[in-house]
Amino acid sequence: MIRRSPGPGRTAPGDKRLSVVIPAFREAERIAETVTQVRAELAPALDPGDLEVVVVDDGSGDGTAEAAASADLVVALAHNRGKGAAVRSGMLAASGRSRVFTDADLSYAPAQIVRVLEELEAGWDLVVGNRYHHQTNTTVPTSTVRNIGGRLINAATRVVLRHRFDDTQCGLKGFRSDVAEVLFSQSMVDGFAFDVELLMLADRYDLSVLEVPVELENSGRSTVRVARDASRLLLDLARIRVDMGRGRYEADPVALERLER
Repeated sequence: MIRRSPGPGRTAPGDKRLSVVIPAFREAERIAETVTQVRAELAPALDPGDLEVVVVDDGSGDGTAEAAASADLVVALAHNRGKGAAVRSGMLAASGRSRVFTDADLSYAPAQIVRVLEELEAGWDLVVGNRYHHQTNTTVPTSTVRNIGGRLINAATRVVLRHRFDDTQCGLKGFRSDVAEVLFSQSMVDGFAFDVELLMLADRYDLSVLEVPVELENSGRSTVRVARDASRLLLDLARIRVDMGRGRYEADPVALERLER
């Protein structure tokens, strides 16, 4: 699904070609493996030195930050604040011209990041994965509860966004660096509804958004708990709707000028 059109493939600011941001909470046992796999799967598409791997330890307290020492940058939050806060911290600390976040459980094979990178470099402002795209392949089916819960959440988010995105909660999203700086500097949601907030802000700034199919592997490694996290997300959606009415998400003129350069 395409919303608006991409601009010319102008060069975004940044030292590295690509930053991959990985939010992590209590991932001490597997984060080193995750970093290694990200590097290995992206190596064929990137020259040495083009990739920056950023791990954000969301106040885990289990040694996640230490276990992630092989990453190029480790951001350690003092307290557990939520996925939105972790992704925000990583995106604003990253130095890539394109910045992509993905889940620590590698539900989305890192090789898929190459497609996201190519679309960003072609001129799209945001590229987001869509688990419900007709070309999406799920190698291990999701549970019925999880699938129904996801679709109900998407229905609720459409009420907030006032227009349709097929999938707001996919854990694979990419941004041009200047777009990431603007959107994450203005975002306020620390929990799982941060994706919705970002897409709503993208609409405020009239940015181009491309939804792409993904290959999803439900490996059982996810730390998401459907009932608990869905209830928290719905509360955040209500707060976003209230803040929209208060004008807290209006486009900042200075930031808008920066994006139009």
